[in-house]
Amino acid sequence: MAVLRMQRITICALKKDRKAILEKLQHFGTLEVDHVIGEDEDFKKMDTAGRRMGFEKAAAAADQALDVLDRYAPEKKSMLAALEGKQLISPETERAVQQERRGLLKTARKIIDLDREHGEQLAQIRKLENVIESLTPWMALDVPMQRLETERTVMLPGTMPGGETTERIQELLEERAPEIAGADVHIISREQNSVCLAVLCLKEDEAAVEEALRSEGFARPSQMSGQVPRRQKEKLEAEIQECRRIAAELEEKIGELAAQRTKLRITADYYRVRADKYQVLGQLPQSERTFVISGYIPQCQASRVADHLSEHYDCEVEVEDLKPDEEAPVILKNNPFSSSMEGVVESYGLPAKGEIDPTTIMSFFYVFFFGMMLSDAAYGLIVAVVCGILVWKYPRMSPGMRKSLKLFFYCGISTVVWGVLFGGYFGNIVDIVTEKFTGKTITPPALWFVPLDEPMKLLLFSLLFGVIHLFTGLAIKGYLCIRDGKILDFFCDVVLWFLLLAGLLLMLLPSSLFASIAQMEIVFPEWLNTLAKTLAAAGAIGIVLMSGRSSRNPALRIALGAYDLYNITGWLSDVLSYSRLLALGLATGVIASVINQMGSMLPNNVIGILFFILIFIVGHSMNLAINLLGAYVHTNRLQFVEFFGKFYEGGGRPFHPFRENTKYTDIKEEKIS
Repeated sequence: MAVLRMQRITICALKKDRKAILEKLQHFGTLEVDHVIGEDEDFKKMDTAGRRMGFEKAAAAADQALDVLDRYAPEKKSMLAALEGKQLISPETERAVQQERRGLLKTARKIIDLDREHGEQLAQIRKLENVIESLTPWMALDVPMQRLETERTVMLPGTMPGGETTERIQELLEERAPEIAGADVHIISREQNSVCLAVLCLKEDEAAVEEALRSEGFARPSQMSGQVPRRQKEKLEAEIQECRRIAAELEEKIGELAAQRTKLRITADYYRVRADKYQVLGQLPQSERTFVISGYIPQCQASRVADHLSEHYDCEVEVEDLKPDEEAPVILKNNPFSSSMEGVVESYGLPAKGEIDPTTIMSFFYVFFFGMMLSDAAYGLIVAVVCGILVWKYPRMSPGMRKSLKLFFYCGISTVVWGVLFGGYFGNIVDIVTEKFTGKTITPPALWFVPLDEPMKLLLFSLLFGVIHLFTGLAIKGYLCIRDGKILDFFCDVVLWFLLLAGLLLMLLPSSLFASIAQMEIVFPEWLNTLAKTLAAAGAIGIVLMSGRSSRNPALRIALGAYDLYNITGWLSDVLSYSRLLALGLATGVIASVINQMGSMLPNNVIGILFFILIFIVGHSMNLAINLLGAYVHTNRLQFVEFFGKFYEGGGRPFHPFRENTKYTDIKEEKIS
């Protein structure tokens, strides 16, 4: 439960050691560069934009080449390949690839060029296929598909709207061009929306015939050719075959270059790391012989880095505490159990300056509520076993994925505990199976109670756990007030609310409303009833008088206090929000029981048993998936809205160290002391 303390480290060294020091700092990965020294007469900054863009362009080319290889020669990967993490390579392999990086960059560009040529061939194939498609209606034409003429006649090929007939076209010509000597119309083919035809007429009548036909939608073919359509189609098909042959050769050439995949990955990472280094290099204030680099570093790493640099290089290293008004980046540090929940806190917002890390306290409530919502021992065992195996089998998965799987592992264990307490094992599967196949119902006992039999009892405990959760958040707010010396704020914003809420709770317990809900009656002695009313009254009066203490106007102060007292409705809403523990817990059990009941309706024969197993597997898989998502979402909500709202704001800035941000590979190296 801690935010790592940060310090500022400033390194002043000779320019001759600049490259080595930057590479060492990048390898350590513990420094976030943040300069406090600007440019002046002695210290200037280099313009490294051109070099950096060159490295970024090279890394992008290698990435693009790898994408091409993945399309043409994909690697065989398992379904869980995403959990394997980056490829681990030796320093010798990295150095060998760096020596041939320029050749590998040429290989990457060659792959990109081959892919472009392949795309051009595919585009040409599509173009030729479109031409063939446009020729298909003209296959019955045994002359070239163009305007043909003899000494006295001419042939006009074209199309007209669908539904036209020879007789209709002849009538059209007689009506629109009565002066022509005559025309011969031949229908080549018919389609739903068009008719392909050829019209023969005298040369002197060509203009009149075409004008008459155009008045009814006549149009020349989009593809005109001096060849017979059938012969032209054969020629185009031959061209398509040639394009496919060339495309196949290009695919084969790209596939042959797939052997360079690993080297291209190392090359891409090399240029990516170089680009990051030159970006930092462009931020360094530099004089004629020296340079300065400054930034944030965790206190636990500062001395190690300072000692190593001072020992190996001629430089001056200064480590100092941060200024009171300096906002440092945030790194969370928690125990192995709570660290798996850091992602939940980060998704809400890292602690701002002066705030505590709520991860440890939140983690116990998180696992507690998650298990209560899912509340089936079999489901929890499945989740815990699957996540545990994945974490154990894939030690090199990304840190974020590892934290998520560990989170669900612990939530799975909590679900097992709650399932045993509630007697839930795939719902009531034990009852159904024993009754169906043995005729005798065997029910595993619940160590506490069965929620489906006593839902009001579960509701009361859900609300009780909610009150504890909310009071814990309010208590943390009180701790922060005391830590910061805000004693008056502690009394007015924490103690008075505790008095009011405790008094109201004590007044509620012996009431008829509580008795009707809990199906039990609680009787307090008179002095305790009086104490409850006194606490509630004292808290309410104190809140009205003190919540607006920042105002000097008495009327406004009372008004602000009354408005703050109205926030008691917000507390009621927050407490009722924990009824979702009841809702999701019951939903899991009810749906599971319905699935089991569906399976039990089948006959006790081979077919019935097979369908029972199918319904069991599919139904419970869907139920687990849906309720697992529901438990995750609603547990997050209880932390973000109800718990964090009492004391936590967030808004801290994450730590972004200058490090080797590789995409594909990690280098196996010995730790440097």
